[in-house]
Amino acid sequence: MRIFNSILTNLCLICLIASCSDGAQKTTQIPSVKVDTVVANGQKSYLQFPGRVKAAQDIYLAFRVSGTIQKILVNDGASVRKGQLLAAMDPSDYEVQLAATEAKYKQVKAEAERVIALYNDGGSTPNDYDKATFGLKQMEALYQHHKDELAYTKIYAPFDGFIQKRFFEAHETVGAGMPILSMLGNGTPEVEINLPAAEYIRRSQFCSYHCTFDIYPGKVYPLQLIGITHKANANQLYSMRLRLEVGDLPVPSAGMNTMVSIFYTDGTDNSMLVPTTSLLHENGQASVYVYDAASQTVTLRPIRAVRPLSNGTTLITSDDVKAGDIIVSAGVHAIHNGDKVRPIAPVSNTNIGGLL
Repeated sequence: MRIFNSILTNLCLICLIASCSDGAQKTTQIPSVKVDTVVANGQKSYLQFPGRVKAAQDIYLAFRVSGTIQKILVNDGASVRKGQLLAAMDPSDYEVQLAATEAKYKQVKAEAERVIALYNDGGSTPNDYDKATFGLKQMEALYQHHKDELAYTKIYAPFDGFIQKRFFEAHETVGAGMPILSMLGNGTPEVEINLPAAEYIRRSQFCSYHCTFDIYPGKVYPLQLIGITHKANANQLYSMRLRLEVGDLPVPSAGMNTMVSIFYTDGTDNSMLVPTTSLLHENGQASVYVYDAASQTVTLRPIRAVRPLSNGTTLITSDDVKAGDIIVSAGVHAIHNGDKVRPIAPVSNTNIGGLL
């Protein structure tokens, strides 16, 4: 019986020691975290916005006088050359008007010349001379105006291009200034995008631009800035126009969608890039855990988050963090300041799975 009790006592002691050992192991377990390196912001960052191709010249053509359309000589999609006749209005009324004015002009001119000749010979008064010269100038202006109105009964192409659409047909009566045709120019196309206010205010940092098209895979089109509007539209967006540099690349058509990349340099001094997942926000303060390899511990250090970027990193500045520091990039919510951690070794591109 004594032997049985002794064995039972020894078994209890062994179990107690084992449980105490497991508890000690659990309390001293070191968490594993992913680490990364703080990188100086020495390269250009970029933004991307959807855009649309626009013709360099996109205008409406109209008669400058009222009347009845006599003929329209082009159809939708027609290619036209500069100076080509596109449409004509019935000129009858303006021809009659010009003929009457021309006759009156010739009469006034003959009378004025006679009075001027008499004045030069001393046979007319200065008052008669002034009336004759002023009357002649008035008739000359009216005569020129009626000649212009007759010329306005025709529409000519102002540049090389294409007819986008015709809005009227022959024999319809139109008023002065009513669009008859819309026309696109053959010039280098443009791209238009809309900038939010947050990007508009730092437009001075933009340094280069390019765009790509899904329909032309692998082809990159350089862009040149034309201008940015200084007044926001109803959606609080600012329009930016850029000129396509086509070169030997296929020429995109007006209306095509594109993706525009804007490269810029950030004006922040001592700015750095860190993974966005490394940021810890507490009580309105952003911080990162800096890892010390000698002590295998982490220290929480404050930073200022300038702006998140589209590539999964955030631009920061800090007096307590410098480029080259090792920081915790994943697992920041499972550790505390001063904790000892075990960094997870980065995956090798040449030793996938760690088999070598």
